Amino acid sequence: MKIFKTPSNSSTITGFILLGFPCPREGQILLFVLFSVVYLLTLMGNGSIICAVRWDQRLHTPMYILLANFSFLEIWYVTSTVPNMLANFLSDTKVISFSGCFLQFYFFFSLGSTECFFLAVMAFDRYLAICQPLHYPTIMTRRLCINLVVGCWVLGFLWFLIPIIIISQMTFCGSRIIDHFLCDPGPLLALACKKSPVIELVFSTLSPLPLIIPFIFIMGSYALVLRAVLRVPSATGRRKAFSTCGSHLAVVSLFYGSVLVMYGSPTSEHEARMQKIVTLFYSVVTPLLNPVIYSLRNKDMKKALQKFLEI
Repeated sequence: MKIFKTPSNSSTITGFILLGFPCPREGQILLFVLFSVVYLLTLMGNGSIICAVRWDQRLHTPMYILLANFSFLEIWYVTSTVPNMLANFLSDTKVISFSGCFLQFYFFFSLGSTECFFLAVMAFDRYLAICQPLHYPTIMTRRLCINLVVGCWVLGFLWFLIPIIIISQMTFCGSRIIDHFLCDPGPLLALACKKSPVIELVFSTLSPLPLIIPFIFIMGSYALVLRAVLRVPSATGRRKAFSTCGSHLAVVSLFYGSVLVMYGSPTSEHEARMQKIVTLFYSVVTPLLNPVIYSLRNKDMKKALQKFLEI
């Protein structure tokens, strides 16, 4: 296809071509419609949770404040990729500018890091509620909750600031084709004119940490929760304790399960295709499913959503 060709005498480039999901024009239109519906449903689902928490006084507790902020995060997380993906489905060139590519890279990975920190904070909240129920109101105060929310956002957006500044100063040569639907660091570094072991080391060191550190914290929190729940004498009490953290565990499993599949699976000849599918799952499908998970497994949230929808 001629749109993927670059001038043979071009040594540097000012933009990139995102291949996305190559298919005939009819397929591109079908994908555009499909992802438009998914995007709108995601906005509506997460927006409904935010509104329900905002307008129902019973939900003005740390658990639901964290959930509302998490839903707000999910809206921006999916917005960092899907609108550009939709534009590419209808585009003949599929070109993204140099600045646009790095802005997408920065926001996508910063929001992803923020999500990991939020999942860890939400696990900490559930640990306090189940393992320290008597001290929970004095420890998890509204002030601490707000500080944790702010800390997640600040740390998430500071984490990739230096790496993105470094990689944006690099010179890129040859082909400008990125076999992905977003600007991923792997394909970007592969297009660099001069390989830099230092930059690659920085990325390989910093990138996994926002995933690994919160994951270890989450697993540790739920190990303590499990130990506390198993000590509850009645089956009803154990069931009630598990139900308070079941939704969060489901969301953690969806997010980290897909990420571990991508980064933990061995390299294969279908690596690029698999990477796109798995990235699509945790960046687009998971934000769509999260509101469903939280609303179906939580009676207070279901009542609040019904009350909100009746307005």
